Amino acid sequence: MEGNDKMSLSIKHVSKVFVNEKGEEVTALGDINLEVEEGEFICILGPSGCGKTTLLRIIAGLDDPSSGRAEIGGREITGPAPELAMIFQEYSLYPWRTIIDNTAFGLEVRGISKEERYAKAREYLDLVGLKEFEGSYPYELSGGMRQRVAVARALCSEPQVLLMDEPFGALDAQTRNTMQKELLEIWKKTKKTVIFVTHSVDEAVYLSDRVVVLSPRPSEVREIVTVEQERPRERTSLEFAQVRRYVLSLIHNGNE
Repeated sequence: MEGNDKMSLSIKHVSKVFVNEKGEEVTALGDINLEVEEGEFICILGPSGCGKTTLLRIIAGLDDPSSGRAEIGGREITGPAPELAMIFQEYSLYPWRTIIDNTAFGLEVRGISKEERYAKAREYLDLVGLKEFEGSYPYELSGGMRQRVAVARALCSEPQVLLMDEPFGALDAQTRNTMQKELLEIWKKTKKTVIFVTHSVDEAVYLSDRVVVLSPRPSEVREIVTVEQERPRERTSLEFAQVRRYVLSLIHNGNE
């Protein structure tokens, strides 16, 4: 995918139809349209089963849309590409590899020399505060630390866009809040575009520039809510509560 230096991302009339076990067609995504500017932090929110992860996988090039197209830099996404990196809820770390080898795995696959890939891996492990754990194994780290390794591994391949599928969903509330703060610090430093799927309205309002609220299946973009508050945001503030309440109303009304 060469060409346009401006890595804006476009989702144009994307739909997705599955065939269930009974042989019946199920439309997960109805007609999704979205424009994401370079450097934006976007959260995708919606009721369970509305196709949030399916949409993210289409953007990542892991699934094909039934109709429509996703584009980055003006070029259609037809499969996994170096401009895109996906972080899953499961840490997806190799338990037999050290933290630095997990982090550098993508560079190793691309044939980058050990010296060069280790230098790059250490740079990003330092960014997420785990440089001193480079010789450890995943089982020796907490859940939050393992997810930070997953973020470092994604960043190590130097993508333009980070796609995050409920990456903090398995963490306890305190660790989740800490990881949200750390992710925003990493985002400010790296200036990556982030598209973040979550079930949590609080998380979406805390993190994002804009919250994309999807309707129930077959989902469409119900509304895009711009969060005007400056960061860091105070969850107990009146302004935060007002945005949170409004986003909740969009989801609840959409389920009626």
